[in-house]
Amino acid sequence: MLTRTLILAFATLLAFSTPAFADPRLDLLGNPAPSSAAQRTIVITPDTKWVNVEGGEIVNFIVGDKSFAWDFYVGFTVSSFDLSRVAPPGVLNRRIVAYVSPDPRYRGVD
Repeated sequence: MLTRTLILAFATLLAFSTPAFADPRLDLLGNPAPSSAAQRTIVITPDTKWVNVEGGEIVNFIVGDKSFAWDFYVGFTVSSFDLSRVAPPGVLNRRIVAYVSPDPRYRGVD
């Protein structure tokens, strides 16, 4: 009986935790931005697997002969996401993980 209860508890926990592994909603990932507003530029090469950005930062991405800028004004629960989800069609044709550090404007004061 105890084993059955533990299995049921584990299955319930797993069912409710699955959304935590899902990709964040698009509306939480920031917004397109004009390249002229970018604070820095990141060149994505064939070897690039990830990029590190800061919340609130506007970054211009150069991918071959194409580019796009993104404003990383993300939801507070977003710490990473697949950059190809927000790139214009045909710019990124593979997964590049954007690791987003917290926006310094909203960090707690020590």
